[in-house]
Amino acid sequence: MNILSQNTAFGGMQGVFSHSSDACKCDMTFAVFVPPQAIEEKRPVLWYLSGLTCTHANVMEKGEYRRLAAELGLIIVCPDVSPRGNDVADEATNWKMGKGAGMYLNATQAPWVEHYQMYSYITEELPALIAETFRADMTRQGIFGHSMGGHGALTIALKNPDRFKSCSAFAPIVSPLKADWTQDAFEKYLGSDRALWRAYDACALIEDGARFPEFLVDQGKADSFLETGLMPWLLEDAVKGTDVQLTLRQHERYDHSYYFISTFMDDHLRWHADRLR
Repeated sequence: MNILSQNTAFGGMQGVFSHSSDACKCDMTFAVFVPPQAIEEKRPVLWYLSGLTCTHANVMEKGEYRRLAAELGLIIVCPDVSPRGNDVADEATNWKMGKGAGMYLNATQAPWVEHYQMYSYITEELPALIAETFRADMTRQGIFGHSMGGHGALTIALKNPDRFKSCSAFAPIVSPLKADWTQDAFEKYLGSDRALWRAYDACALIEDGARFPEFLVDQGKADSFLETGLMPWLLEDAVKGTDVQLTLRQHERYDHSYYFISTFMDDHLRWHADRLR
């Protein structure tokens, strides 16, 4: 693991690191904030998954999480959203596909299958590295994310309910099967059999029997992607009649940006901390 930067913030350490990934077969970069309490004891881990076109840096620079994470004693891990590098397949003119659009799935179709194994990277390889390197209590893990990262957080939690104790999302893509900005990527990554897409669709997973105790979702009502890309009402419909508890908060005038995320970041950190105690 290579140290790209380390800075002190609120008594803790904000670091950026890179390593050679076996899952993605390229160098991957991630950020970690370690709170001051970790000097003396293991602390719970909260994963933040970013959205389309982002890197680890978006939330690190604009998410405003360090002050409260230091107070609550949370380790915050912020992975990149996709593999990177000159040898990694891409569609340079399509922001919804390729680098910056890993969709947190394991691709099965050429040429994407060689590098785009983000589900395995997030759920297996990077957690092992975090456990080995930082004073992390891996028995207390939560996960949240924004947009495509919200999709990743919901689906990963639903598929790993024994690992994660909490899950929330900012403006998540709740159903890639129906969203207008994911269907093309899913077909290229996973093939034309839409039944195979259901493993990476939160609403479909719930319909197929996957369960997680509760979700917190915040959504801006001025979000330009709301009607055709996000559609949180589909998640409301999916959890009806199940034991999955959904708190969906919809906010007037808020859009899809990090101004929205930073406004409600403290709420999410406190919500996770309560469940990771």
